[in-house]
Amino acid sequence: MKFNERLMAQMRAATSSLSRGQGAKSATAVIQDALKILSPKKAAAEAATPAMRDINPPPPHAAPRAAPQAEPEAAAAPPAAPAARSPMEEASDVLRNMVPDMMARMERAGTSPLQGFKMPSFDMPGGIGGTMSPPPTLPGQFIDGSYSNAAGGRDYKLYVPSSYTSGPMPLVVMLHGCTQDPDDFARGTQMNLLAEELHCFVVYPAQSQQANASRCWNWFSEIDQQRGKGEPSIIAGITETIIDNHNVDPRQVYVAGLSAGGAMATIMGTLYPDLYAAVGVHSGLPFASAHDLPSALAAMKGNFGRASSGAKPIRIIVFHGDKDTTVHPANGDELIKQGALGEAKEVVVEPGRVPHGHAYTRTVHHREDGTPHAEQWLIHGAGHAWSGGSAHGSYTDGKGPDASREMMRFFQTRRA
Repeated sequence: MKFNERLMAQMRAATSSLSRGQGAKSATAVIQDALKILSPKKAAAEAATPAMRDINPPPPHAAPRAAPQAEPEAAAAPPAAPAARSPMEEASDVLRNMVPDMMARMERAGTSPLQGFKMPSFDMPGGIGGTMSPPPTLPGQFIDGSYSNAAGGRDYKLYVPSSYTSGPMPLVVMLHGCTQDPDDFARGTQMNLLAEELHCFVVYPAQSQQANASRCWNWFSEIDQQRGKGEPSIIAGITETIIDNHNVDPRQVYVAGLSAGGAMATIMGTLYPDLYAAVGVHSGLPFASAHDLPSALAAMKGNFGRASSGAKPIRIIVFHGDKDTTVHPANGDELIKQGALGEAKEVVVEPGRVPHGHAYTRTVHHREDGTPHAEQWLIHGAGHAWSGGSAHGSYTDGKGPDASREMMRFFQTRRA
């Protein structure tokens, strides 16, 4: 067995140990392991990169990274393992030498039988060891908050732009992906920078490790797909709290998310059409595409059992990379199919390319009055990463197009 294969066997064993006794809270770890089994042909090519790639956490103390890549390869060779070393000690040393920020992610994890070891996400950032200027300091306020109801409580962070005085402004609710947090998601999407430019509030609800071991929103749980229950009720409560406490234009409240957060954004738009005027989904899944872990695995592979169950037409913009091996691009097609139910009267297809970046196909579904009801961006060559995002955040692809800016444009294009 090659060394990298042995390392992966150790990581799988660690994941199994972490999952034991965790129940629903270890859902993502279980999905990761199952996907590796479902994709045996990739094992040799991706010995250091298991199939489940749902959102890297940021490296909290690692050196900043240079040009981002969606799915780069690990490049450093492991050092020789000293004698009388335990498998976990050997794996730790190897990961420290291969990718320093991966080790930082492991050390961030909570308590476990393996002394804090946590299965990390596996898409490696590009340009390890490079230099990069620090993220810009913004003049607005990034405020901590919390909300709780009968379903539980969640923290959140609210960005209030410096332009806010007393006039009503739009609100965007941003739902992060697995293992991310509000700060990381804000850095990667650069949505706070757009909030300064476009004069809007942005709130980032934070999933907790108590609710999900990898901080994924539980989009595949039955209780979390019902209005007034579970996580949807908490996210809606956070949204309503911001509306009540700040001068928000209630006609311009939007929700967007990435991966598991994108799936939850679809749930929010479907269950609360009276609250959210439009939905943005990046690398996510359609409403009611899963109800448990087996159906979640199938949906992530593009196999939908009851994906149209309970779906309603919603204004939606969707981004998906056609090389996404975590959430199959067929999910983007299904999202548009659901969102445009009976609403779209004209379809326009526009190919394009970002200078020195990705090519893409943009498909716009127009209403009879000419306004866009659903918009789909298929990004050619992109993987499971936020398109046009900043390398200061995790899981971004700087080759564009700029998903954050295009979402905001779509959100603010209202029916005449």
